[in-house]
Amino acid sequence: MKGPLTLIVVVRIRYNQLGYSIIKTGGVPVMKTARLIYNPTSGREEMKKRLADILDRLDIGGIEATCHATTGEGDAMIAAADAVERGYDLIIAAGGDGTLNEVINGMAEKPNLPPLGVLPLGTTNDFARAMGIPKNWEDSCDLIIRQETRPIDIGKANDRYFINIAGGGSLTELTYEVPSKLKTMIGQLAYYLKGIEKMVSLSPQELIIRANGQEVIHDEFMLFLIANTNSVGGFEKLAPGARIDDGLLDVIAVKKCNLAEFVRLVRLALRGEHLNDKKVVYFRTDAMDVISPGHVQLNLDGELGGELPGRFRILPQHLRIFAENN
Repeated sequence: MKGPLTLIVVVRIRYNQLGYSIIKTGGVPVMKTARLIYNPTSGREEMKKRLADILDRLDIGGIEATCHATTGEGDAMIAAADAVERGYDLIIAAGGDGTLNEVINGMAEKPNLPPLGVLPLGTTNDFARAMGIPKNWEDSCDLIIRQETRPIDIGKANDRYFINIAGGGSLTELTYEVPSKLKTMIGQLAYYLKGIEKMVSLSPQELIIRANGQEVIHDEFMLFLIANTNSVGGFEKLAPGARIDDGLLDVIAVKKCNLAEFVRLVRLALRGEHLNDKKVVYFRTDAMDVISPGHVQLNLDGELGGELPGRFRILPQHLRIFAENN
């Protein structure tokens, strides 16, 4: 022998059409694998129109994506769990907050979670707005292609998970009572119309709220919200202090009030000036319980999430999301 065998690996960088680099080893691109889980009815069926363009853009950026179109309630959760088990490099949820919630629930209890990308194609897209994920599909694809991630907290309500908001009481049922076909036809207006209809029948519920084992308050409330981000129901200042990575939940509960008082609070909430009002209870915690002698349904990220009693807690930095670190 003339000496030890030397293995030479040639690595080149190719700049593609989007300006991002793909590492090539021996002339073969090293592609990331992705599972794209999408709701074909979200955002006035926008995904049906854009699917081919999205796949092309991801492919040019070095991401080879296979698709799963959801077919009904719970399907995105099953698809997400399967994608984690199959070892995809990343998962992409395309749709609204409801689709994202199902994907989170499919992933949350699995080990070795891949990062999650979001294409916000729904009606409100609260989580994407809070995270600064662009509404434009091209820009949100490019955010995923850049491969910049940040860790985020997720919430747990009984045996289910939420990424943005949990709540119960008057008006919180709006998001899951509005028919999907109506949202497809008229978008955000569907929520406003349903809200006006529900306003005339507002009624309080008796609630006992405990945080970290200590009773905070026992009273009649119109609604309660548990926020993981500052964007809730289209209100960007409803929980102005909420942060996605601080290990805390921001709790807002509205005490019993008449219609005029409720409308006044809504106006204050639009300006972020409601938290010090005498009709509002506000605190922050990492764990809490809510019970009621009445029947109170839960809303988790805009979807029906069971009913009270509810045990809520935060799972700090449980997941990585493709988003800018600012």
